[in-house]
Amino acid sequence: MKTERAQQIYESKDTIAVHLEGKPVWIENVDEGNGMATVQVESNPLNTMTVSIDRLQEGKGYDA
Repeated sequence: MKTERAQQIYESKDTIAVHLEGKPVWIENVDEGNGMATVQVESNPLNTMTVSIDRLQEGKGYDA
């Protein structure tokens, strides 16, 4: 995913599916300068991680 798209998803009022290695994530913050995003993995607010934005995928993930 590109940094600009991650920022658009983060700012969107719509729910847009984003996956990290096939797991659904929720983007909590985008650091455009460093190309990193803080994400919540699945629906667990205690499971957050900071990852490179290029590791994120929009859509259904690897289930298709």
